[in-house]
Amino acid sequence: MALGAAEQTGLEKWKATLNKAPSDKKWGEYDCEIRVAVNEINTHLARSAGYVPLDWQLIKAMVWTETGAEHPQWKIKPMQIGVPGDPGLASLLSGKEGGELILPPSWKGRLNIGSCTTIPSYNIRAGIGYLLMRMAIFDYRSVPGLDTKVYEIKIKPGDSLDKIAKASGTTVESLKKLNPSAAGPLRPGHLIKYRKASVERVIAGWRVISTSSIALRYNGGGDPNYAKKLDYALNLVRKAKDAVCAQ
Repeated sequence: MALGAAEQTGLEKWKATLNKAPSDKKWGEYDCEIRVAVNEINTHLARSAGYVPLDWQLIKAMVWTETGAEHPQWKIKPMQIGVPGDPGLASLLSGKEGGELILPPSWKGRLNIGSCTTIPSYNIRAGIGYLLMRMAIFDYRSVPGLDTKVYEIKIKPGDSLDKIAKASGTTVESLKKLNPSAAGPLRPGHLIKYRKASVERVIAGWRVISTSSIALRYNGGGDPNYAKKLDYALNLVRKAKDAVCAQ
């Protein structure tokens, strides 16, 4: 019982601090940067099937929850990604977990371990990128190459679709689409069509982005009150006056 009371007291103290935020200009310091970043990534992912444009005010609420203007990391790592012991930034930038599909091309040359842990605007972008990487559903699928030409190759004895695909720089799935009759036995001497293709990681869909899913997939469950805090912060952000940003 004593532990629960202490946690509640801590949450109430946090809320009391946050209640001052809407009327304090320094809590809106990153408004314009967040809006620009969210617009950039929404534009980049607009054609991704099932993508729902990210709400910049939700990111602002995350910044308030992660640090806030009174936090010592506010001027360095407002989204707290890249703090010691946090593997999130490295996974985002590794190119092995789907981050390369999430980040806009203009971000890739700027975001690195050094910049994301010292420059607030880059830390915010890294946080947004990591959030969306964790919300994306990835899969490996056949992707057509830039070469749109349809070629033909003669089937040799012992050939299989897999063997032809590897030799021709295409995929079995692509071969089947171009050659519906190839589902049966391959006949040596017959021609089979192919187009350049490869199996690549793609964004197959998206998880619903909510305060509870952010608590689970961004915060990782480290703070049991995270979803409650984010809900509270978002409610205050909605009521606060936004900073005026240059067009």
